[in-house]
Amino acid sequence: MKKSGKYTKNRVRPKSKFIIGGNLLAFKDYFKFNKDKTTFIFVGGKGGVGKTSVSSATALWLAEQGKKTLIVSTDPAHSLSDSLEVPIGNYPREIKTNLFAVEIDPDVAMAQKQAQLEAEKAANPDSDGGLLGMDFLSDQLDMASSSPGADEAAAFEMFMAVMNSDEYDVVVFDTAPTGHTLRLLSFPEVMDSWVGKMMMLKAKLGGATNALKKIMPFMDAVDNPQTSEDLKRTKEQIDKAKEVLSDSDRTTFKMVVIPEEMSIYESERALEALSKHDITVDSVIVNQVMPDICDCDFCHSRHKLQQKRLALIDQKFPDQHIAEIPLFKDEVKGQEKLLKLAHILYDDADNDEVKQEAIQL
Repeated sequence: MKKSGKYTKNRVRPKSKFIIGGNLLAFKDYFKFNKDKTTFIFVGGKGGVGKTSVSSATALWLAEQGKKTLIVSTDPAHSLSDSLEVPIGNYPREIKTNLFAVEIDPDVAMAQKQAQLEAEKAANPDSDGGLLGMDFLSDQLDMASSSPGADEAAAFEMFMAVMNSDEYDVVVFDTAPTGHTLRLLSFPEVMDSWVGKMMMLKAKLGGATNALKKIMPFMDAVDNPQTSEDLKRTKEQIDKAKEVLSDSDRTTFKMVVIPEEMSIYESERALEALSKHDITVDSVIVNQVMPDICDCDFCHSRHKLQQKRLALIDQKFPDQHIAEIPLFKDEVKGQEKLLKLAHILYDDADNDEVKQEAIQL
């Protein structure tokens, strides 16, 4: 029996469309923008599902809509510059109209903190060289630069910086695989606990507290503040970050999956963890959906398997807005190809990428 070569264009799966005020929302309608306040979009999922392609396409589409957009790569193994095919550094750089990009390098961030500490050492020579001396703090910073969590700390510092500046309309975070991302989003809780302990130890540490602040993000913005005021201000900033991250009008998470069981189950666990941190997941994006190709037994078998996995996705994420991205015949890289993906995803454009004759085995 001949199999149809027709491929259904990308769509939001009908059962996952939401009706609000009598209107059926399109996928792009889920973006929320706030006047004079930055909107944050985190794109995450299991490694290898296409997070960077989706986040890059999203950022390009938002910039095309006239939104001043920053895309931030928090993955230690950066691929954002490869995806966009432009060099991207440690500081935001404009790569096209309305679009800026940065790849966070924790080594550079730690080097900057180290330089600040060296300047502090020069200004305040440590006469006794004891446990609380500058040399000790320098050693701690060296260890911190290679310790687990350094990437998340640098990413969270970037989040705090753009949160406080409101310079951009939208910031898209191209996140690391799930485990790293969950640590990043739990960072405010960790920092809150640490600052609380610092405030309790302040009296014992005395003058060394001013030095310790050099290895804590966000505490070097004010010149020579009183330690207690500095810690109080830091706690206020952390509380603000927690508030913004849990505000569904400002921060949302898009989960990218592929129609395979391992990706689906890991994403299910991730959504449960994100819920505990009060992070709003507004959509599940299913990437690499295979068409049913005529006269191709392999393609038909893969298509049948994926249809079962798509049914599983509907079952696992019944309250989520689910959208599909087709399998492209070529690599999705470069701004032209990424914008094509974006128009399929957000504008419901016809998919002419994969046709019956397009796949040759």
